[in-house]
Amino acid sequence: MDKEYVLQVAETVKNQLLATTPMNIILSWGVEKLIATVFKEMPALKFRVNGRLFKGFVIVTLNGSDYYEIYLMHYQETKCVTDRAFFDQVGEIIDKAIESGTNKTEYEQFCRQQWYELLAK
Repeated sequence: MDKEYVLQVAETVKNQLLATTPMNIILSWGVEKLIATVFKEMPALKFRVNGRLFKGFVIVTLNGSDYYEIYLMHYQETKCVTDRAFFDQVGEIIDKAIESGTNKTEYEQFCRQQWYELLAK
C-alpha cells in the first residue's frame, strides 16, 4: 500500500476525530502514540488508550466502502467494534467502547466520584 496514502488517511482520521469529538472526551481516553499504519490491508490510525473500560490500542481503518472500521486491540486479542462508522460517529463509538459505556447514569456517578476524590486531595 502506498505510504503517502496511508499517511493521508491517518491524518484525515485524526483531524476528523479532533473536529467532531469534544477535547475533554478525547483527553479522558489517555491517548498516546498516534501511528499511521496498515491493518487488515486497510490504511489506519492506531493509538494507545488508557480508558476506564478498555486499555490497549484503538485502530480506526478506512475500508473499501468508505466507512470507518474501529478495532480494539489488547495484546494479541483484537475485537471489531464496528465496520460501518461515518466520520462523525467515530469519537462517540470509541468513547462508548473505552470510557463511558452505555449506562449514562453509571458513568455520571463515576465522574462525580472522580471529581470528589480529586478535590478531597
